[in-house]
Amino acid sequence: MNLLSVQSVLSAIGSVALAILILLAMITVHEFGHYIAGKILKFKINEFAIGFGPKLFKRKSKKTGELFSVRLLPLGGFCAFEGEDGVNGEESTNAFTKKAPWKRIIVLVAGPLMNYLLALLLIIVSMFAFGQPVYKVGSVAQVEPPEQAIYSEYSLEEGDLLLKVNGKRIYLITDMMSALKDKVTGDKISVTVSRGGEERVQEVILRADCNFESSEEVSKVWHALGLGTVVKDDGVKYWDVSAESYRFGFFETLGNSFIYSFKIAGTIFKVLGELLTGHIGLSSMGGPVTTIKLTSQLAVQSAQSFFEIAAYIGVNLAVFNLLPIPALDGSKVIFCLIEWIFRKPVPRKIEAVIHSVGFVLILAFAVIVDILQFAKC
Repeated sequence: MNLLSVQSVLSAIGSVALAILILLAMITVHEFGHYIAGKILKFKINEFAIGFGPKLFKRKSKKTGELFSVRLLPLGGFCAFEGEDGVNGEESTNAFTKKAPWKRIIVLVAGPLMNYLLALLLIIVSMFAFGQPVYKVGSVAQVEPPEQAIYSEYSLEEGDLLLKVNGKRIYLITDMMSALKDKVTGDKISVTVSRGGEERVQEVILRADCNFESSEEVSKVWHALGLGTVVKDDGVKYWDVSAESYRFGFFETLGNSFIYSFKIAGTIFKVLGELLTGHIGLSSMGGPVTTIKLTSQLAVQSAQSFFEIAAYIGVNLAVFNLLPIPALDGSKVIFCLIEWIFRKPVPRKIEAVIHSVGFVLILAFAVIVDILQFAKC
């Protein structure tokens, strides 16, 4: 093995380690949200753990009896409340299930909330430090006469930064798809661009229909806008568009940061909706292995990429954990609401079984989508 190969291997290991640390940090923040809310509301906490598996480090508080531990596998963590499963430790007056339903709901929601707040902070820091990511036109496709004269006047130009479509600010590619949806070849739209350091509105005649079936059909956007293509080193043809940072004013940047975080959350619901309606398949999803792989590739590209991928993971964790899927915080909130409304809980053992089955199904789903991702490669 030559020196270059060794450096490549070490670089790959470092990238994966960084990705795992990002995931571990987000999960730890999530569990810390549960912990802080539990302490404020006087829940009994047995252990706060970073990671899973055998303990590498542990320390027990003499005052509260809480155990803090760091474990071998850095792919998770937990905050263990007394009597949380409704089976063990329920006799304690400070047990999780003995607390009022509204208090339990606060503790459950605090985890995803912490994920979102950290993600929002990362977005704000990134946008102020580096600017907001926007799409940059690399080249425009050539058009043969007689259409050439028409399209040359109503076309984007090389170097244009895309800011708005039909007056709507572009944060993600899905915003552009929403603005163009159901438009057809020959329709005229307005695109706000930054050209030569100045913002201007450019009218563009679409060169293709925009009949999007799913959020995966990004190529239709670039085709309709008339972008050119470029063949890269791998021999594959790509649309000639890239990402570039653009700075807005102070208050606009602050407002855009909040909207950007909401947009990320919205895409998660959009993808889930497309999955349930059959517009995309399971192979479009990714489990923990795929997440680590993509994170390791993006996080090392630049400091801005690091902030962006960390924020994206944070918002994803916040939204995903609030879904009413057994074993997740969202489903536990549902059980608390049932108890609050009907003043009688679902039998604890039944609830525990439901969450256990849900946990197994989530793990199975994660394994399946990762296998499908590797099958595509």
